[in-house]
Amino acid sequence: MRYYLLTLGCAKNVADSDGIRALLREAQLEATDQTNAADVLIVNTCGFLQASRQEALRALRELAHDKRDDQLLIAAGCLISRYGQTLQREVPQVDGVVDAGHWLALPHLIHQLKNKNEIPQDWLTDAYAGLPLEQISARSIVERLARTPQGGSAYLKIADGCDRPCTFCTIPAIKGVHRSKPADAVIAEARELVARGVKEIVLVAQDTTAYGWDWDQRDALAALLERLGAEVAGLCWVRLMYTYPSHITPRLIETMARLPQVLHYIDLPLQHAHPETLKRMKRPNPVVTRDMLNALRAAIPDLVIRTTFIVGFPGETDDEFKTLLQFMDTQRFDRVGVFEYSREDGTPAALLEPQVPAKTKTQRRNAAMKLQQKISFARNQQFIGRELAVLIEGVGDGISIARSYRDAPEVDGVVLIQKELPPGEIVRVKISQAIEYDLIGSPI
Repeated sequence: MRYYLLTLGCAKNVADSDGIRALLREAQLEATDQTNAADVLIVNTCGFLQASRQEALRALRELAHDKRDDQLLIAAGCLISRYGQTLQREVPQVDGVVDAGHWLALPHLIHQLKNKNEIPQDWLTDAYAGLPLEQISARSIVERLARTPQGGSAYLKIADGCDRPCTFCTIPAIKGVHRSKPADAVIAEARELVARGVKEIVLVAQDTTAYGWDWDQRDALAALLERLGAEVAGLCWVRLMYTYPSHITPRLIETMARLPQVLHYIDLPLQHAHPETLKRMKRPNPVVTRDMLNALRAAIPDLVIRTTFIVGFPGETDDEFKTLLQFMDTQRFDRVGVFEYSREDGTPAALLEPQVPAKTKTQRRNAAMKLQQKISFARNQQFIGRELAVLIEGVGDGISIARSYRDAPEVDGVVLIQKELPPGEIVRVKISQAIEYDLIGSPI
């Protein structure tokens, strides 16, 4: 059989889809990028925000519209974890569902559906029968299988779930409690990726800095970075995403500064800067955040910090928003994403008043992004005349598209090089021009 897999959502979903491909490959299913050539159509959904749920429903409806009678349509992932019971009403052509915590059961579900067997209420119990308990409870077997990396970069999920109490977030309801992947499994997977030609490994989780906390180990992430550097021969770059402000320990900072494989880059979602807004969000106090930022920059002067902010959170006043703009202007972050608050059912923030009008949220987002565009351009101009190592991602029309240590896949800028170079290779370039989010250079 052949399957078509559509992935929606964040980098963590991309990592999950890599595991799904490996799992289906083990089950003798062949991948295809043509929907009309597939026996099974699978959508790995995102259910984090209302907009992402609507995107998932649109994708399922489009596939359902053209689905043949002999094709299966399966909805998988985060949307199912939270809204699986209502999906049949929204898209009745869906033949089966499997939530984000039960990837291992996917081949069993496909087999049952293809043979037109009735799916019992406890079908997951049958699908997991005979498996070791730790594989079921840790939900990790899929993530231990070999990935199929794209280009020279690959995501590696080191944990799943989240224990943070953020009032706006649905992730704990979708993913459950935080669970760390065993370090030996991470190392084995990293070796597999490097053997397949990967130059950059991007560590992802709902909270990478909580790695090992479920084992009562507060510096397990630093220890994992040490092992990756020492035990994975040929690994060039390690990038750290989805960290939490109050979980950045002194040992982690020292390890990032010292290890040559660890890029001087950190993704650190801060969400806001006003103490009252953060209190309503149940996020760390800005004093803690400023101390942590100062410690990071003192130890790693060329550190690139990517962050995200939410505007229009319930109760956000004009003064609170101005505090956020002042914080952005003072801190001069290299990379910033700004999102309008989304009211999510079942979260504490959904009950807070007053809710900020949609027009005001959009105006505030535009103002924040306009400020960040100026900051980003100024930061980029500082690299004119400097040399950077870059990872080549694609070529065409005499130009190569690459990323430096400053650029995470898909969410940050790129380096444009005026020559076609081998994809997947790391080369050195000299920067000649800067634009708002990207750099332009030539190979050395």
